[in-house]
Amino acid sequence: MFTSIKKMMAILAIIFFVCLDRFLKILAVSHAWRRHNLIGEIFKFSYQPNYHIAFSLPLGGRLLEVVIFLIILSVMAAGLDCLRKQEASKLAPLALIVLGASSNLYDRLKFGFVVDYLDLKYFTVFNLADAMIVAGVIFLIIFSYKKRKNAQH
Repeated sequence: MFTSIKKMMAILAIIFFVCLDRFLKILAVSHAWRRHNLIGEIFKFSYQPNYHIAFSLPLGGRLLEVVIFLIILSVMAAGLDCLRKQEASKLAPLALIVLGASSNLYDRLKFGFVVDYLDLKYFTVFNLADAMIVAGVIFLIIFSYKKRKNAQH
């Protein structure tokens, strides 16, 4: 029973973050909150179109959109493989990656850029979808490390 509650909570959390990301992107594009301090001058809600990839690395265009789409399909295939192998622990991180990347790809296709809105001083402007992708990758690394460590014992 506890594992089914954990699974349901993970699913609800992912749905919540996807919906929150889309809502904040709509809010940012509508310029309703052009600039708003969240935590002093350190963390702000600040609309910024991003025509490039992560950390504003200068890659863009149709080729990038195709590559992102292929990566999303590959991660989805990995998720189906996890289902087949009954490795449920990897499904939530893979879902975070797929849904975060899909949200950003949707922006690219609709606007021609990704809508970024979280401005962390001295770092970069990013969005919740970016954070979902990074969190998914970190969780996968942790799960792989734990699996490898358990296999050695």
